[in-house]
Amino acid sequence: MKIGANDLRNGMLIEHNGKLWTVYKSQHVKPGKGGAFLQVELKELNVGTKLNVRFRSEETIEKVRLDEDEYQLLYRDGNMFTFMNAATFDQIQIPESTVGESACFLQDNMVVKISMYEGEIVGVTLPDTVVMEVAEADPVVKAQTAASSYKPAMLENGVRIMVPPHIESGTKIVVNTADVSYVERAK
Repeated sequence: MKIGANDLRNGMLIEHNGKLWTVYKSQHVKPGKGGAFLQVELKELNVGTKLNVRFRSEETIEKVRLDEDEYQLLYRDGNMFTFMNAATFDQIQIPESTVGESACFLQDNMVVKISMYEGEIVGVTLPDTVVMEVAEADPVVKAQTAASSYKPAMLENGVRIMVPPHIESGTKIVVNTADVSYVERAK
């Protein structure tokens, strides 16, 4: 599907020079002289190489259509994850490298969206938030203002995160999986 350069958004999958790229960052630039353009940082899908490209505002780009299905995580075996399609009961195995950095937030029976392009798995999307337990948290430093103070903490999966001062070890919190940030205390 053709889209205009101005319609590019972070996270979109496009085809450029015969390869699949994910839009990593995009910035609209209007110089004092000449036409406006979009400065885009692309990341090649399976390889991970980065490329900076300028697209003129009037250019069209081929947006890739993905097939997405919901799958449930069954188990992890080494660096391979086994997922099952709840509708068809088909099972697939995906390497940890394809899941990416968010693999540390996968939990048993979690439902994720798996994106495929022409039968090839290109991405795994976790839920926006997950509930995790704080394994260890630094003590509160006296004389910090409550409005802007955060302290480091370690989650049960080994990920470091900044949390408010009232969060202690053993507390369950809601974590944003996209940017690994504290959202709220779990209810």
